[in-house]
Amino acid sequence: MDERRELLESLLTNAREDTADLARQLGTDEATVEEVIADLERQGAVRGYQAVVDWSRVDEHHVQAEVELDVDLDRETSYEDIAGRIAKFPQVRALRLVSGDYDFAVDVEGDSMHDVSAFVAEQIAPIPEVTRTITHFVMDTYKEGGIEFGDRDEDDRLSVSP
Repeated sequence: MDERRELLESLLTNAREDTADLARQLGTDEATVEEVIADLERQGAVRGYQAVVDWSRVDEHHVQAEVELDVDLDRETSYEDIAGRIAKFPQVRALRLVSGDYDFAVDVEGDSMHDVSAFVAEQIAPIPEVTRTITHFVMDTYKEGGIEFGDRDEDDRLSVSP
């Protein structure tokens, strides 16, 4: 694995890692790490740094959904055109063109199931090329951004007695 890839893997694990610690882990000097990070940012390979939030510990009014979209393209419209229209909405956290039974996977967030449903119905479904939407509401998150949420106190399983 090359130095850039190792650095990216380290940043994915902890983007707040000190450059001196990263240099020590990679067996190089701090100036090199800072230079590589700056280069990756200039190239657009590193697009930003974000916190991984366990919303269940912070906010009761936060709903996430994964929405499947089927689209029907015409000669003038590309996947990129449709993606550009959908990506502009602040409710859209992630948008991916995927292979398989549907065309796009969209991660949507809102304050309630109603907000998410209304957003999909009023903003996404009316796009002329969108032929079908299927919304899956996230009921619980066990891992996000490579980080496990396994330190929850409550055990939601039913107890079974023999």
